[in-house]
Amino acid sequence: MLALAAGCLAIAAWHAGDAAYIHAKAWLGQRLLLAAWNEAKSSGNAVKPWPWADTHPVARLTVPKHRIELLVLAGANGRTLAWGPGHAEGSATPGANGNAVVTAHRDTHFAFLRALAVGDAIIVETPAGNARRYRVERSTIADHRALKLPADDRSTTLALVTCYPFDAVDPGTPLRYAVIARAE
Repeated sequence: MLALAAGCLAIAAWHAGDAAYIHAKAWLGQRLLLAAWNEAKSSGNAVKPWPWADTHPVARLTVPKHRIELLVLAGANGRTLAWGPGHAEGSATPGANGNAVVTAHRDTHFAFLRALAVGDAIIVETPAGNARRYRVERSTIADHRALKLPADDRSTTLALVTCYPFDAVDPGTPLRYAVIARAE
């Protein structure tokens, strides 16, 4: 019985240590990303948050109504999305003219999307210090193979995209939730 209790205690300690490691990694990662963002703003150059990083901050996304402030990272692969929202290659850079697409996980960085409403403000700041204000125009749910995002280069929009439904247990759902905001 004592051996069983010791085994259970060891497993619990291992899980607690693993959870503490993930939170410590996230805390340190955010500090390193913020330092890279600040250095990029002052130098005008892309700055990696750590030497082996395959991404760097490209914009700061702020949603004042919901007290959200996120750094948007270059690329939208799994490694990037573990640290924050990612800019989809091939779309306009967030804050620039054109149509920018930013993706993130529904259960972490983009969990707040479900609370956005038509008319909410989204501010995108570039490393050069320029800020562009967007207003939420609509949201949509679609199969990722049929998701239609604005493609007219004459308008400037921001699409924030995440998996759907928000509380799904299965991470493999084909549905996407997209918030479309237009530059003011």
